[in-house]
Amino acid sequence: MAIGFGARNLVTDFLSGVFMILEDQYGVGDQIDAGVASGEVIEVGLRVTKLRGDNGEIWYVRNGEVKRIGNLSQGWATAGVDVTVKASENLDRVKATLDEVTERMSKEEPWNELLWGPIEVLGLDSVLIDSMVVRLSARTMPGKSVSVERELRWRVKRAFDEANIRIVGGATADPVEDAADPTESVAAPSVYSNADSPQVAATSPIASQRPTGR
Repeated sequence: MAIGFGARNLVTDFLSGVFMILEDQYGVGDQIDAGVASGEVIEVGLRVTKLRGDNGEIWYVRNGEVKRIGNLSQGWATAGVDVTVKASENLDRVKATLDEVTERMSKEEPWNELLWGPIEVLGLDSVLIDSMVVRLSARTMPGKSVSVERELRWRVKRAFDEANIRIVGGATADPVEDAADPTESVAAPSVYSNADSPQVAATSPIASQRPTGR
């Protein structure tokens, strides 16, 4: 019985590998998400597919175990960047600065080759009490979305610094208050703390005097 189950798994792996190759689901060099593992395809076999992970590890994935495949190297990718600014910023000035950054980046090499469309300022993604988020998006070459996002963040930060537009993020810090005087909570010394004070003498019991003998 054990041999039968092993043979069935072996046949399943081979058949899955054949269909993957015939359907050209992925190839060597593609970045894929196989569910059980993800990474760059370094070898495609009839029974096993080898992937190299982001940290350099090698995954041996049986083709029969793969139920879904996400190929990150086919078609195109999307780069998205969220820019958080103060709610008091002038929206027209923020958009004008972003338009200038995106237009310049789209014309410069090598980004004009990695970008497969214009970088769009989509508008406000969310508005909070003390901040608002402006979202940028662009269609890129497969596998290059992360590089485009990093470069776009770098350019936006530099342009905002020049335009004196403050980028905010994370938890909002509470306003700093002046430190309280530690002596304010200390009571003034009591007059009863001095044993020689008149108040202490007044509250002391009167010592009884012995009658003197005649």
